[in-house]
Amino acid sequence: MEGPTPVSALIHAATMVTAGVFLLIRVSPLIEYSNFALFVITVIGALTAFFAATTGLLQNDIKRVIAFSTCSQLGYMIFSCGLSGYNISLFHLTNHAFFKALLFLSAGSVIHSLNNEQDMRRMGGLINLLPFTYTMFLIGSLALAGFPFLAGFYSKDIILELAVSSYKIEGLFAYWLGSISALFTAFYSTRLIYFVFISKTNNSKIIMSQVHDAPFAMALPLIVLGFGSIFSGYLLKDLMIGPGAITFSNTIFVHPTHFKGIESEFIPLTLKLLPVFCSIAGVIFCLILNKFFSMLLLKLKMSKIGKFLFFFLSKK
Repeated sequence: MEGPTPVSALIHAATMVTAGVFLLIRVSPLIEYSNFALFVITVIGALTAFFAATTGLLQNDIKRVIAFSTCSQLGYMIFSCGLSGYNISLFHLTNHAFFKALLFLSAGSVIHSLNNEQDMRRMGGLINLLPFTYTMFLIGSLALAGFPFLAGFYSKDIILELAVSSYKIEGLFAYWLGSISALFTAFYSTRLIYFVFISKTNNSKIIMSQVHDAPFAMALPLIVLGFGSIFSGYLLKDLMIGPGAITFSNTIFVHPTHFKGIESEFIPLTLKLLPVFCSIAGVIFCLILNKFFSMLLLKLKMSKIGKFLFFFLSKK
């Protein structure tokens, strides 16, 4: 489904595409008694997170990159439900709503200023022309990538900690695919910012001369969502997750043998920090590749294997 960016922000952040996650959370009393159902939900969620992240790597439409990141984050929410972390899934859904709406509305500001251009290859050089939009885009992208102490960091990391502390084969499968997906998420978020704001512009002089930053009516929602993207994880963590959180004690059922809230606190520090290092590595790797090895990327894309992979992933 495609629509104007405010509509995209609404359906991707809060209403339509997250309805399935909410449904799974509400039917927790049913699926908690079926280990096979939980296994299937975990595996499909992990595969969704991974495959959508690989597809997002190669998209050139600015909104399509953000849309595939939604699909990837939904994978995290789904496999969290499969691991009986329903409250953590809802926590990630809440944080995701802030930074995903911020990214879509920031993309709308960019598209509006460039006379409805959506192809990232025809953008670039906007960092000085759209400083406010760039700042909001950066906050949203860092929160999406799970940068420490922003909204996405709290919920995404606790989902992966829950996965590795489940001591089941599907939990480890979800943890490793989720960690690799975190690297890809950081990569395509950085790629988007690089192509849109940092690289040399590929647009015409006439359009670039008319570029203007977001007016107040467009800037106000971005500011509100920017604050949410920075602080929602920290402010809501004690309310929504942890053994002491009783917010959903009457609405979410977790079988006593499936509760892993304590074990996840005692996993090795390296496993806790791996997703963060993956995110940082994705940012660095993307900047180095696009800044210094762009011709190498082109040669890889034009090779036989590169063409097959590019077509397979970019066409979903």
